[in-house]
Formats: sequence, C-alpha cells, structure tokens
Amino acid sequence: MTFTSCIVVVIGGALGTLLRYGISVWALPISRHLPWGTILINVTGSFVIGLFGTLTLAHGRFPAPENVRLFVMIGLCGGYTTFSSFSLQTLDLLRGGAMGRAALNIGASVLLCIAAVAVGHVLAARINGGAVQVAQIAIEEEG
Repeated sequence: MTFTSCIVVVIGGALGTLLRYGISVWALPISRHLPWGTILINVTGSFVIGLFGTLTLAHGRFPAPENVRLFVMIGLCGGYTTFSSFSLQTLDLLRGGAMGRAALNIGASVLLCIAAVAVGHVLAARINGGAVQVAQIAIEEEG
C-alpha cells in the first residue's frame, strides 16, 4: 500500500459515492415498495466490477496498471455499491412486517448482482478473445 494507491482509492470512492447518491435520489419516485435505487446500484456495480475486473487482468485484452484497477474496483465500485444500505432497507422491511417484500429484495438483489457480475465477466472474456472461464478478478499483487 502506497500513498498514491490510497489517494487513488479515495478519489474513486468519492466519485462512486456521489454517483450512488445521484441514482438514489433519481430512483426515489419508483422506490415506494422496494428500494429499486439500491438494487439498480448493486446490479450495475456488480456488472462493472465483473466486466472491468476481467478485461484489465494482466492476461486480459486491456491490462491495466494496479492503480487503475484500484481506482475502479476498490474506490469507484466500493463507494458506489450499497450493501450496507441494502441490509438496512431489508431490516426495515422485516421490522415493518413486509416479509414477502424483504424476501423479494434479498432474492432480487443477490440473484441480479450475481447474474450481473457473471454477464460482465463473460462479456469481458469474449472481448479478451479467450474462452469463457472463471477468472480471478481481484486486484493482482505485483511482485
């Protein structure tokens, strides 16, 4: 961990958080019964991390320096996605007796996010020109 990598993550996180806030406000009118803004944020964030993480691997089509991957995957996606908001909103639904809506929120969030990360990965693997395979998309250690 370097000072530069910390700054890169902080800037990415700030931008991701601002984007999350904007989408949350935009989605308020459609989020009366379910937190659709949070679901949308988590699904799109899952897609981005799957797509970008696979495309920018060292053996990917667009290998990226570690700080670029840190900016997008840890900073931007970390600030953008909202698992803590999802958890709180689900608890609120449960506490309010809306068991069915809570279950729908959990199911939709988890299944759609897993599907989104898989679609992002498959798309990136095809762009990379290789066979679709499970890839390690975590930040690769250089050394």
